Amino acid sequence: MSLPDPVALTQELIRCPSVTPADEGALDVLERALAELGFACTRLPFGHEPDGPVDNLFATLAGAHRGLGGPHFAFAGHSDVVPAGDMAGWSEDPFAAEVKDGFIVGRGAADMKGALAAMIAATARHLAKGPLVGRLSFIITGDEEGPATFGTTMMLDWMEAQGLVPDLCLVGEPTSQHKLGDMMKIGRRGSLNAWITVNGAQGHVGYPHMADNPITRLVAILSDLKARVLDEGNDWFQASNLEITDLAVGNPATNLIPAQARARLNIRFNNEHTGASLSDWIRTTVATHAPAGHVEIKISGEAFLTEPGALSALVSTAITDVTGLTPDLSTTGGTSDARFIRRLCPVVEFGLPGQSMHKVDEHAAVADVEGLTAIYEAVLARALL
Repeated sequence: MSLPDPVALTQELIRCPSVTPADEGALDVLERALAELGFACTRLPFGHEPDGPVDNLFATLAGAHRGLGGPHFAFAGHSDVVPAGDMAGWSEDPFAAEVKDGFIVGRGAADMKGALAAMIAATARHLAKGPLVGRLSFIITGDEEGPATFGTTMMLDWMEAQGLVPDLCLVGEPTSQHKLGDMMKIGRRGSLNAWITVNGAQGHVGYPHMADNPITRLVAILSDLKARVLDEGNDWFQASNLEITDLAVGNPATNLIPAQARARLNIRFNNEHTGASLSDWIRTTVATHAPAGHVEIKISGEAFLTEPGALSALVSTAITDVTGLTPDLSTTGGTSDARFIRRLCPVVEFGLPGQSMHKVDEHAAVADVEGLTAIYEAVLARALL
């Protein structure tokens, strides 16, 4: 049996326009490739409208020594992508996966279909060298770019119930910055969104004593929230930050005091806070200025850190052996599904350069996809001993 080509597999995946929550055949491509390698594959559809249903894939292969307590290593990632946006801005069809000047161009090339293809190709090369030691699994969701309600978190519950909890996990998010291998992630900041509504009493601007302007109180709330220095950061995390992301009144009249004002904010917070503690602070601040104000909060994920240790050293060594680089250990950037996986086992993230992810003409260098495959193969050689 010929070994899968990571570049061709990346192209095949990109040609499935799997914009969350649609799959459009992407998981079929992955399942077929893994089944050919001997993996037992289980499709895990979860959820309902409006955010679902979402299809997911868990694949696992147990080696000859698993009964003796060999390690259980897992790759994790997502097959869904963000929308392509304005097609006119693309130099190529975003779902044609054309190779242009040494780059695979297409939505999902960097984030993260190139990494999924590299994982499978690396696995095939590892298995071709001899019997598998331990257990190797793939945790692949179709709900990472969306609400992340019916994806990895529900898969993990299912895995626990089946007794299939990994010992270590590597997520293939695009973590490299400028060159393949210059950065890996060992943690992420948490993310919280809050919607604040302040109600008042509508009235004429010439008779303010007969009205109650909610904008005045909302501005005071936002001023207090922005004035607090949440922290100064620490050894592994940058400082937490609060950003006001929307402010709305919708008042078309110049002589009318409105009856309602609304705002939305986001906090990216490090491990000196929890979502609950920040939620309590927001609610208390709102109540101080607007006792009848309404606050809705959604915590997308808590901050987490996988302390530098055996897993980060294993991945870092594999990167150095292939690229000659020593990756920075970072917690910067947005969130990823590693925030869910960390409740089961140590997890780190490493993947392609991500400068083009979510952008027009998203791309991955052919050389980087091949290099990432070599790194993942080196990871497996060290993880499954």
